[in-house]
Amino acid sequence: MVKYILQNQTFILILFIINLFGTIYGYIWYESQLAITPAIFLIFVPDSPTASLFFTFVLFFFLLKKNAPYIEALAMITLFKYGVWAVLMNILTLVVDGSLSWQGYMLIASHGAMAIQGLLYAPFYKIRLRHIMVAAVWTLHNDIIDYVFEMMPMYGSLTDYMNEIGYFTFWLSILSIMIAYVLTNNKLKIKL
Repeated sequence: MVKYILQNQTFILILFIINLFGTIYGYIWYESQLAITPAIFLIFVPDSPTASLFFTFVLFFFLLKKNAPYIEALAMITLFKYGVWAVLMNILTLVVDGSLSWQGYMLIASHGAMAIQGLLYAPFYKIRLRHIMVAAVWTLHNDIIDYVFEMMPMYGSLTDYMNEIGYFTFWLSILSIMIAYVLTNNKLKIKL
């Protein structure tokens, strides 16, 4: 049943539209940070909208009944990573500040869904080790840009914890890469 729903063209189209508008909203959310970002780093700053952009392309290819393994690997790894990351950063903001805006709660819900949707489609990806390796380089390079060159997403009250957040983010990247490998390895692929 789940497999049927995930492969249903109408369902994929609805997910495509949701992800397209979510991606656009995400880039708008980063607008103030992008305005002060050096041009060389622009592609690496809007982490979550870029992850959802990758998945939007994956869904577009699925609508055409095609696969794009490099984009699938990028989508799967970054959707899980930045989905989990944003959920935890918003919860940490709630803990540090004692409150969270309605947008923070919306980000928890939307990014939680982001992390899940990328994994749900794992059985349909045509990802191989080479695709994961390219996505891993992108993902770890992005961590360096964020935490060595200090281009990470701006969370005002969490600035004092950037070293710890950077360390956590590195290991979240490793976990995301490992999950992608396990879920897309032909011998270990989960059947729905």
